[in-house]
Amino acid sequence: MADREPTIVIASDAAEAGRRAAESFIDVLSDNVEAGRERHFIALAGGSTPEVCYRALTEPPLRDRFDPAGVEWFFSDERCVPPDHPDSNFGLARRSLLAPLGVASDRIHRMPADEDDLTSAAAHYEHMVRSRVPIGSNGLPAFDVIFLGLGADGHTASLFPGSPALGERHHLVKAHRIESHGAWRMTMTFPLLWAARRLFVLATGANKAEAVAAVLLPGSDANRWPAATLREGSSAVTWFLDADVARLVERHRPT
Repeated sequence: MADREPTIVIASDAAEAGRRAAESFIDVLSDNVEAGRERHFIALAGGSTPEVCYRALTEPPLRDRFDPAGVEWFFSDERCVPPDHPDSNFGLARRSLLAPLGVASDRIHRMPADEDDLTSAAAHYEHMVRSRVPIGSNGLPAFDVIFLGLGADGHTASLFPGSPALGERHHLVKAHRIESHGAWRMTMTFPLLWAARRLFVLATGANKAEAVAAVLLPGSDANRWPAATLREGSSAVTWFLDADVARLVERHRPT
């Protein structure tokens, strides 16, 4: 599949980048409602920049522009820790977004990455995604929006450089060990990310500038910079960046 050019939104700082992402999220929900789709299927990410976005959604004026009762919330990846652990992506989303919005528990689908049998847990999560998320044009579940972050090493979700999971094309959710971190993670794989209607990638901070520039360069080494693989799917990919992280990006299409 030919690469699809991403949309690049460059904000002045991390707070504005998060707010711009939140506004775009509200626009997606509004478009869905106008199209007659009252249910929305969203996958959340961890990290400080998504957290800024989530908090913006819980406060006026954005809070007044959408009904969270119509949203089902999933997760794009998770650390193998209990849900109340400080490193839990679910825990962050619960504190900054889900609890303040008063989201009912049956609308929240956390990744069970704290279970003993992670292979089975990943299979069950994939089954749940397949059973709940509407099928898109490529025959796979199509989320309305999947939120993603970016690491300074170029990883997105829990798809790290050199990991065998980068080549996974059968399973939509996979549990695997990240050797560079000495830890296990559960993650959506590229086929599921590619199937989404939209991918929102949030990245801020000067320490990620090299990764952003490399990932956005067509033809970059996707094994070295995994997030470069996002452009290979049919999803509309939007990058929300601050000025620090975008300093090496050619601004030939300002937003």
